[in-house]
Amino acid sequence: MDICSFALLAQVLNSLSLQQELNALLRQNWLPHVNQRDYRQGDLGGWDVLALRCAAEYQAAHPILQAFSIATQEHWQDLPCLESSPALLSVIQSLACPVKSVRLMRLHAGAEIKPHRDLGLSLEQGEARLHLPLQTNEQLNFYVDEKRVPMRAGELWYINADQVHWVENKGQEARINLVIDCEVNTWLRELVYAAKIKA
Repeated sequence: MDICSFALLAQVLNSLSLQQELNALLRQNWLPHVNQRDYRQGDLGGWDVLALRCAAEYQAAHPILQAFSIATQEHWQDLPCLESSPALLSVIQSLACPVKSVRLMRLHAGAEIKPHRDLGLSLEQGEARLHLPLQTNEQLNFYVDEKRVPMRAGELWYINADQVHWVENKGQEARINLVIDCEVNTWLRELVYAAKIKA
């Protein structure tokens, strides 16, 4: 089969509940993204993250260790922020595949994530990244393999992060995505390819 760059997988319901939970999570301690070289800060801020699920061994560690998917880990644990967010937790639990890292990623107005690749993070290589925009705007541009991904709030997307991708927020408000890293199984592979055929 052809390599899939991105695919719209589902419309997520409970948007009001998700928004209420997001409003509460915005009061938590978000951390600047560690990858400083791959983004440009805007006038209103840069790129930051809030971990919701992490490698089990980092459950009590510094939040910076909780915020990123580490490929060698096998055991993953929901953090209190996710456990106290039932609508977000329901989205995670609806995925019939093993879920690894889960985090909220915020790109402030005017900021850009530069072109880069996350090597090995693709359906074809057994790891998949899913994005669920919770807050976005019409001037948010997300590109994968030179193609714009038309993400809207409440849509669950598969992104081939092994391909070159970048994001620019030219809007007036921050973009916040729920970002989920999963292990690929038959269910997820069939879901992505069925979505690709429909497109």
